[in-house]
Amino acid sequence: MIKSLQRKFVLISSGSILVVIVVLIGLINGVNMYNMDKRIDGMLWFLSGNDGNFPDLEKTHPSDIKMTPETRFETRYFLVKADESGNITQIDIGHIAAISSEDAKSYAEEVLSQKKQKGYNGIYKYLIVEKEYGKLLVFLDCNSEIETRNSFFLLFVSVGILCFIAVFAVIWGFSKRAIKPVVENIEKQRQFITDAGHEIKTPLAIISANADVLELSCGENEWVTSIRNQTKRLNELVKNLLTLSKIDEGKVRVTFSEFILSEAAHKALEPFILIAESKNIKFDVQIEPSLRIIGDYDGIQTLISILAENAVKYTENNGQITVELSKTGKNIKLEIKNNCKALPSGDLNRLFDRFYRADSSRSRETGGYGIGLSIAQAIVNAHKGKISVRVDNGNVICFTVIFY
Repeated sequence: MIKSLQRKFVLISSGSILVVIVVLIGLINGVNMYNMDKRIDGMLWFLSGNDGNFPDLEKTHPSDIKMTPETRFETRYFLVKADESGNITQIDIGHIAAISSEDAKSYAEEVLSQKKQKGYNGIYKYLIVEKEYGKLLVFLDCNSEIETRNSFFLLFVSVGILCFIAVFAVIWGFSKRAIKPVVENIEKQRQFITDAGHEIKTPLAIISANADVLELSCGENEWVTSIRNQTKRLNELVKNLLTLSKIDEGKVRVTFSEFILSEAAHKALEPFILIAESKNIKFDVQIEPSLRIIGDYDGIQTLISILAENAVKYTENNGQITVELSKTGKNIKLEIKNNCKALPSGDLNRLFDRFYRADSSRSRETGGYGIGLSIAQAIVNAHKGKISVRVDNGNVICFTVIFY
């Protein structure tokens, strides 16, 4: 449990840092791409507005691009003019060396067929504007900007990964110190439960022996019977507390072997079928034969017994309990349903919390302490399965266990 707590702390902390790093990288690169596109678009509109030429700087006042005397020599672009019908009338490749007239014509025909005003075609971003003679197509070489953008992105991703690894190492290194107060509290709680459980066993044994003496001396009466019943309940409570403590400490030995689950389920359900019959409860068992599983035989039987006992306790007389064990794909599903007048409200998953009782008055009547379902959940978790609870048709509570 402590290792699990440490892992959760590390995962949550490092996960939060990872989200922050990813968001920062996304925002920074997003802003960079936006500014780059804005500069490119500004240059395209500038060139198209001047019919593809660079006029004297003192006569121009571009608002979204920075112009220097070297700008006209650094900017690589080519122009294509077309008439209203889309027929190419003129090609200007004097400002670029990587494109031939045939290449320029091919690019122009391709973008004209797409009927878009602007966009990317490979490493060239284009803009189509209407002129008095037809259309002017300006293609701007964005290769350096794209390479810069990609390099910028890879740099930030690399830095982000290195930062995450460093932060993860620091978090892992300090995780034990961070959860130390919680671990100490859990250890004290476990030790208290274990010590108290063992200490309570002795006076309970003495009380039980004294009850035997009283019965021999005074005969059987309601007071001796009450003492026996309460002693039995306390013994069961101590047993369950010690079981939970051992599960938390990982001291419960779980021996996995292959066995026929169908037969184990029938065996575990037999005593509860008899109890149900005494309460006029219909006990419907639907178990597929020869279902095999690799697991802890005693643990599985305890799980089924806990769920069956829970169903018998809370099913009204003349009610019905249904147990279904079936194969669903590669998994095995166990469902135990029972109708119940006083169904729990709110978050049903709280039923698996220790000492939680949805109705304390009913729990006193049935002798429940709210520990059984916690043990059932621990057994399912040990088998890497899943246990859940739901309400069907407004008056039927259903516990479902999936073995993967």
